Amino acid sequence: MLRDIPLPYPPQKTGPILGHTVHNNYMSASPCKKYILLLLACVLTFLTACGEKEESHRKLIMVTNATFPPYEFYQGSEIVGIDADMVREIASRNNLELIIEDMAFDSVIAAVQTGKADVAASGITVTEDRKKQIDFTSSYVKADQVIIVREGSDITGADALKGRRIGVQHGTTGDTYVTTNIGEPERFQDGALAVASLATGKIDAVVLDSAPAQEHVARNAGLLILPTSLASEEYAMAIRKNRPELLLLFNKTLMEMQLDGTMAAITAKYQGKDKTETATQTSGFKTWLAHSFEINFVKDSRWKYLLNGFLVTIEISFCAVLMGLGIGFLVAVIRSTHDQTGRHKVLNILCHLYLTVVRGTPVVVQLLIIYFVIFAAVDVSKVLVAIVAFGVNSGAYVAEIIRSGIMAVDRGQMEAGRSLGLSYGATMRSVILPQAFKNVLPALGNEFIVLLKETSVCGYIALQDLTKGGDIIRSQTYDAFLPLIAVALIYLIVVVCLSQLLKKLETRLKKNER
Repeated sequence: MLRDIPLPYPPQKTGPILGHTVHNNYMSASPCKKYILLLLACVLTFLTACGEKEESHRKLIMVTNATFPPYEFYQGSEIVGIDADMVREIASRNNLELIIEDMAFDSVIAAVQTGKADVAASGITVTEDRKKQIDFTSSYVKADQVIIVREGSDITGADALKGRRIGVQHGTTGDTYVTTNIGEPERFQDGALAVASLATGKIDAVVLDSAPAQEHVARNAGLLILPTSLASEEYAMAIRKNRPELLLLFNKTLMEMQLDGTMAAITAKYQGKDKTETATQTSGFKTWLAHSFEINFVKDSRWKYLLNGFLVTIEISFCAVLMGLGIGFLVAVIRSTHDQTGRHKVLNILCHLYLTVVRGTPVVVQLLIIYFVIFAAVDVSKVLVAIVAFGVNSGAYVAEIIRSGIMAVDRGQMEAGRSLGLSYGATMRSVILPQAFKNVLPALGNEFIVLLKETSVCGYIALQDLTKGGDIIRSQTYDAFLPLIAVALIYLIVVVCLSQLLKKLETRLKKNER
């Protein structure tokens, strides 16, 4: 009987009616304390392992957006182009080890500002507003903002753009010019998507830098560039303001490259590159599809971009799910304990604050804050940054899912466990949580599926996930259809497989109830 069961702690008081043992309050709080201490230990270990970023004078980190040919684009697994080759030459002449990272264009300047990169070279136009944030090297290219339209369009100049649907690449000077002088444009993540929208009639014109505009028009039949440019500008490389020695080194080397003809040779190399990779629909749908498939996936083994991106996506998603479960479980237990007993008031306030902030801000903003702000002073793996960002984000939603499951269990279950001599924590572990888990399994499965798809924003911090792999293929082939369809199909297959696994687990749990 009950009195024959050895207790790990002495009884405090015996109830006058049921005769059950009531134990000290601090014992019921111990599981939460253990989880909190464990979480704090993990955080301290993680921060200690990261350490502070060590200054390396032999490495040069360049950030770019490799969807801007001929200045930066992928050739196989390597980022090449005018900007990339120029920085390679600068690094070679100064005995520096160059590391090139590909990220969203509107993140490259932020990467330099926060010290995540030494230099940004991505067809960056020199403007007064940007000069306030970063230093520019000597300019090395003069470019124009031009207008791309469909053949036969009634748009013949800038005056005809008023009231039209104009596509631009987000964060570029073309975006700024159209917004200031014409009207609100439609912003795309890269020029290839804007041009694809123009080719399919979704928009009326695209404003883009002259060199990439020529590349896009050469690979898309039925498009042309208007002869009159909107504005002239100069390209330069961006360097952090507190790096005068690096700025001097770049300017000195750029001058040498200009004098000895290296700069002209690099420019000529990419201006004459082959433009015969277009997959145009001229010989029927099947012929076009076969040709497009070969160009997008077979040639240069471009399918590897999707494979490598898929592996990164799975790695981030799996680890973030585990982290989200841990955080969500801890927060759910604290909040449900407070709701039922009134304990842990301070912890409950902190948990409520965490839930409010995380659920009230977009995940891409959280990712950028964690990368550029929280981890600004430490050099950590971008995969780890993504895992932390998505794990913290998922934890908030998992917490409320688990809490709803806990609160849905009849209160009599807790009372029955306590009447048997179990502590609050033991009753929660052995009685409440197993029932709650079965109740919330479908909702948890849905959260995991959402998390998998949310990782598609990893490209903002130069991670090559599945979506970024499709972007790289698109930047090389100028074909938006097949790369996007391939990425969508892979996500769909993974989601269907996850749904089936969750369905089988749910069925097995229901059988155990019989």
